[in-house]
Amino acid sequence: MKQNESSITSLISAFGRAYHSKFDYPKIFDDFIVNDLISDKEFSDIRENMIQGIQFFIKDIAQRFKDDPDEILKWITQVQLSPTTLARTAFCEKVLINEIKLGLKQYVILGAGMDTFCFRHAQFKKILEIFEVDYPTTQDFKKQRLANAQLEIPNNLHFVPMDFTQQFSDERLVKQGFKNQKTFFSLLGVSYYLTKDEIINLIKNLFTKVPPGSSIVFDYADEKLFHEKGLSNRVENMVKMASVGGEPMKSCFSYYEIENLLDELGLLIYEHLSPDNINDLFFSNRTDYLTAFETIHYIHAVKK
Repeated sequence: MKQNESSITSLISAFGRAYHSKFDYPKIFDDFIVNDLISDKEFSDIRENMIQGIQFFIKDIAQRFKDDPDEILKWITQVQLSPTTLARTAFCEKVLINEIKLGLKQYVILGAGMDTFCFRHAQFKKILEIFEVDYPTTQDFKKQRLANAQLEIPNNLHFVPMDFTQQFSDERLVKQGFKNQKTFFSLLGVSYYLTKDEIINLIKNLFTKVPPGSSIVFDYADEKLFHEKGLSNRVENMVKMASVGGEPMKSCFSYYEIENLLDELGLLIYEHLSPDNINDLFFSNRTDYLTAFETIHYIHAVKK
């Protein structure tokens, strides 16, 4: 991320979720709140930029739908932007809600961006403390959007400004009420943008002061990230867009590498979803363009 700038990827991710909520059916994950965090003008501007940029994605589609801008936008959003954002959040929140049923009291969202969990699940207000960790500029951007939407920040939501590419410290979390108790962490859409050493140090520090049974859900790119083109070149496009946006992708792992890394950190993989697994769980029997993104995997890992 460029210094003193809000995350571009968090805004584009929010756009993808808003589009899905407004136009797609059936829903993989319905973020009906995020619509309120993007202004009509902003939605329109992103829409037009996507349509005008179709030549970047694939010229054949640009030619096929040259007289149908809505279909161009649908193609870009469903093929390129939304699949990973929707499915990983659906997976993460399924695990999270199950953990809450088992007595979880503490949830930490790393790289929260425009996350809206607490606003969509007000029923957990009195039983779950939520800590959003992100860059200060991204958090300021989100707070302003919440204010514009007249969404009151609940007492159980705590903003923790932090650049976790630097040495992670739990001091700021503790100041916001974080306790040494069973904790659930989410790290979605972040690992690609960190170096391997940064990821290792981050996860190590996260689990140093929480008890066994604490866990994390995260997504990661496999070893084919920088080589596989994907459906309609979408993997290659994703890597290029990240670089152009000032947030280049830096790391990828084989499954055995990530398994060994987590084992050394005292974590056991409880659930692993490959792209094929993700497609079966979230995208089967659809009649639109949505399919699981190549090279992207999800993991739920638990501290031993």
